[in-house]
Order: sequence, then C-alpha cells, then structure tokens
Amino acid sequence: MFDNLTDRLSTTLRDVSGRGRLSEENIQDTLREVRSALLEADAALPVVKEFVERVKARALGEEVMKSLSPSQAFVKIVNEELVSVLGEAFEGLNLAVKPPAVILLAGLQGAGKTTTAAKLAKWLMENEKKKVLLVSADVYRPAAIKQLETLSGEVNAQFFPSDPSQKPVDIANAALKEAKTKFIDVVILDTAGRLHIDDEMMSEIKELHQVVKPAETLFVVDSMTGQDAANTAKAFNDALELSGVVLTKSDGDARGGAALSVRMITGKPIKFLGTGEKLDGLEAFHPDRVASRILGMGDVLSLVEEAERKLDKAKADRLHGKIKKGKSFDLNDLKDQFQQMKNMGGMSSMLEKMPGMSGAMNAVQSDAGEKELLRMEALIDSMTPMERRRPEVINGSRKKRIAMGSGMQIQDVNRLLKQHKQMAKMMKKFSKKGGMTKMMRGLGGMMPPMGR
Repeated sequence: MFDNLTDRLSTTLRDVSGRGRLSEENIQDTLREVRSALLEADAALPVVKEFVERVKARALGEEVMKSLSPSQAFVKIVNEELVSVLGEAFEGLNLAVKPPAVILLAGLQGAGKTTTAAKLAKWLMENEKKKVLLVSADVYRPAAIKQLETLSGEVNAQFFPSDPSQKPVDIANAALKEAKTKFIDVVILDTAGRLHIDDEMMSEIKELHQVVKPAETLFVVDSMTGQDAANTAKAFNDALELSGVVLTKSDGDARGGAALSVRMITGKPIKFLGTGEKLDGLEAFHPDRVASRILGMGDVLSLVEEAERKLDKAKADRLHGKIKKGKSFDLNDLKDQFQQMKNMGGMSSMLEKMPGMSGAMNAVQSDAGEKELLRMEALIDSMTPMERRRPEVINGSRKKRIAMGSGMQIQDVNRLLKQHKQMAKMMKKFSKKGGMTKMMRGLGGMMPPMGR
C-alpha cells in the first residue's frame, strides 16, 4: 500500500532535504508536488486541499524559516500533518463492556467482511487472549454461512450455526444467548452486504444494531476503491453510527487514497488494514507508523512486532545458539530464513517497513521477490546434504550439476553462494549483539533479489 505515493513524496522531500536554506518559492514548488502526489493517490480533493493548506501555513511560519535545519523542519511538518490526517493515534477496539462484547461488521458485498470476521477473531485470540464466537447473519448470499463456518475452523474460533431460512435478528439473539452460557468474551457478527446502499439494507442493519447493541460497529471497505471508500463509509455512518473502519485488500492498493481520506471525511478512525487472503493478514492501524511508511522512513516497530508474533522462536534461538558457539551458518540455515521471510509476508512486505528501503520496493514489485526466494530454495534443494552443510566444497562440476538439477544457470548458483556468505557475516554480527529479535531485524535487509 502507498507504493506510488511513497515514491513521489520521498523523492520530493529528498530534494528539499538537500537544500541548506528554504525560500517561500521552493516551499511552494514542493507543495505543488505534494498536492499532485496526493491527488494521484486518489485522495479526496477536500482532504488534499486542507492538508496542503495546513502544511503551507506552518512551513511559511517561524517554525521552518528560523530553524537551524529548515529542510528537516519541513519534513517533520509534513510527517506530523500526515499523522493528523490519518488519525493521530491507534484507536483499539472498545471491548470494556459486560461480556459478550459484540462486534458488528457492516459493508457492501465483495468488501471482504466474512474473511475479515475470521481475521479479526484470530487477531483477538492471539493479541487480546479473547474467547471468540463467530456468527453469520447473511441469509442472502449463497454459502455465506458455510464460508464463515469453514474459516472459523481454520482460526480455531467457535462458530454459531445459522440457517438462511432464519431472520437475521433471530440469529443474533440466539447467538448472544449461547455466548452467555459459554462465557464467550467477544461475538463477531457478520452481516449481509449489498451491491449498493439501499433502504432495505439499511433498515435491516439498523434493526440488528438496536437489538445487539454492539460495542463496536466496524465498516469493512475495499481500499482499492480509493476516495469512493471514504464516501461510502460516510453514507453508512450517516445512517448507522460507526465506531471505526477496516480497509481490506490494502496490499493490492498502490495508491492509498482510501486511507488518506477516510478519517477526515467520516470522522471515524481506521482501526485495521486487511492484507492478502491469509488469515493472519490483519494489521492494527497506527497512523504515526503508516505516515513514516508513506514518507519512506520505514516502520521498524511493526516489523519487530510482526517478527515476534510470526517467526519460529525455537528455530531462531537454535540458530542464535549455534552461531554463538562458533558453528557456521550453512545453506540449510539460509533455507530456514527464506521460510521465515515467507511467514512475515514475503520480501516486499518486510521492505516497506524498513527505513530507507522504499527504493528497493520497486525491485520486488508484484511476485518478483517471492519468485526469487522460490528459485533460491530450488537451488538449495538440488544440493546434497553435505553441500548444504559445507558450501565451501561446491566446485565447478558441483555447480554445473546443481544448476542442471534446478533448471537454472551456473551464474544463479554463484549468486546464491555470494548471498549465503553475506548472510553468514550478518548473522555472526547480530549474534554478537545478542538476541533472536536483533538477528531477525536484519533478516529482510540481507539481500536484493537475485535476478537473471
């Protein structure tokens, strides 16, 4: 998400950072570039105008002009105003009610509500240690109930069965009754979507809202619809009091206009970003961290949190202990690191959170970076156990055999071995500094894609 905007803004602000002094003229030029970048990101025009005016008012004041480092002061202002547009601080779920707390999910058809319900259940169980019950009140879409039942099983959440012949209100009441008897902490209620906002849809969801009295009413919307996502959220909020927004498919949105517009247009916070089809693809929305990502400054906090949550700690600790004892980092270990990278969403997901790596993002756009990992794994799989343990024995004839066995070239084998040497040095360095997390922080920066 924000790839295009990050490229434009980081380039523009880098130009400003190279200037010793700033004049009103070059601030105006920079702001024109910023405005153009935001509009290309499909941010709503009123949001862009207000953002640019606020930056301009501060940039032309004493804060920048009398600063010892005006360019840095200007970048700081842009960052702070971006945080303001995005929502200041992470607003978590308000579950401080008598159990069970109900989270009602609303939105148009195809926005990803059912998948989001399962992702949210997984997030609550892992991060908040909550006992969660999933229930579907979507009696219109074929197989909606079955889909949620299947996803519930995949995330190990409890599921309340319902039937298309029932009324949504009756389903909700029965689910709440069961939740109380089973001492459930949170009930996530998936509601029906429509292809557009209509009176029938709104009256039904209003009735549901009145009956279940949700602690949270989250609007689930496809971020790829850009500023339309914010406008749709506003229309929903006008009819039904929302408590927050979940932006889905954010990994497929290179512009970021929805995220930039939602808070200011609706007045409601973005609470989560949904990424990918995997059920761990839900990320708490921290405006300050997202602003840093947009400006190409990275998001190390989220990267480390993700590492601690998703990496195999036992494997990482074993590797740490092995290297600390003076044993070498071999190709089996390198393959393990590739697996760890996949668990963290792949190379592109990691690079966007690493400071100064926005330029490298272009090298791994789409599936290119992930394909390179697969190719390198194939090379390692073509080696003998002894070659994986002792890469130094790989001579010319062995390289030829490995290349043929994996369907690749000798140059690819050479590149892999070079990457292994670099990684071995890095692992040794991080091991001396101590700790699994420090070792894993360096994981994503170990290499650019191999390429042909």
